[in-house]
Amino acid sequence: MKKRGTPEADIQRAIVSFLRAVLPKGSIIHHAVNEIASGGRAGHMRQAILVGMGVHPGFADLVVLAQGQVVFLEVKSPSGRLRPAQEAFRDDVIRQGFGWALVRSVDDALAALRQHGVSTRIVRMP
Repeated sequence: MKKRGTPEADIQRAIVSFLRAVLPKGSIIHHAVNEIASGGRAGHMRQAILVGMGVHPGFADLVVLAQGQVVFLEVKSPSGRLRPAQEAFRDDVIRQGFGWALVRSVDDALAALRQHGVSTRIVRMP
């Protein structure tokens, strides 16, 4: 996979590609576009429009729907940290009984899905 100099985006593309290959047929992987508009008047206007359209501050990067489970995945680089809005979103999601995980790699994403009851087509060798 071609790297583009954006660590979180590169990690996210790798995770999505992997999950598409290993999740059961019918599973849904969705990227929630949740960008904060740049500053200035135009940026504030654009942000107000996005909020009006349903953009939720801190919403996770990926939502996985599989086998009756919903798991939110927040993708970060190895040194990335959660913003306060992301922490609040995490707390709200967990309080409502959904799965949420901070992932920094394909292995993290796989472990998070397993932790939340989502199996894959990966066969474990004895």
